[in-house]
Order: sequence, then structure tokens, then C-alpha cells
Amino acid sequence: MSDSTRAQRIHELDVTVWVGKKGLDPVEAELNDQLAEREFVKAKFHRSARGGTTTEELADDLADRVNAEVVRTRGHTAVFER
Repeated sequence: MSDSTRAQRIHELDVTVWVGKKGLDPVEAELNDQLAEREFVKAKFHRSARGGTTTEELADDLADRVNAEVVRTRGHTAVFER
């Protein structure tokens, strides 16, 4: 897949995982399941989840938990790939 095709697919993804005030634990299994079924998964980190940390830090932590890579963070969203 070319880089432009890949970038376009990532850009067009809908958010399918939402991280809220309960943090990363409740979404860990859901992200893991979704990554087993598809190449990329986009997650949104709500303000209540971020607290005193950044989207990038939370995304890296979540990626480590599900053995995935953070492909991109933008604003309060992150795209994961396994």
C-alpha cells in the first residue's frame, strides 16, 4: 500500500474507541478486539481521561497494553496499528 493510500485510509477512519473519565482500563479489551479484526483503530481521548497528561502519553500507554503501535496522534485522537 502506498503511503498516500495509507494516509488517506487513516484520515477517513471513524472513531470507534472512546476513552473517558474511567481511563484506559475499560477500553483496553475493546481496542485489543478491534485490532484483531482491522488494520487501524482510531480512539478519542476525552478531556476527563487526559487529566494532567497528554493524548500522546495516554496513547503510548494504551498501545503498550495491547501490543500495538501509535500510527498518529492529532488533537485528542490517536490511531493504532498492530
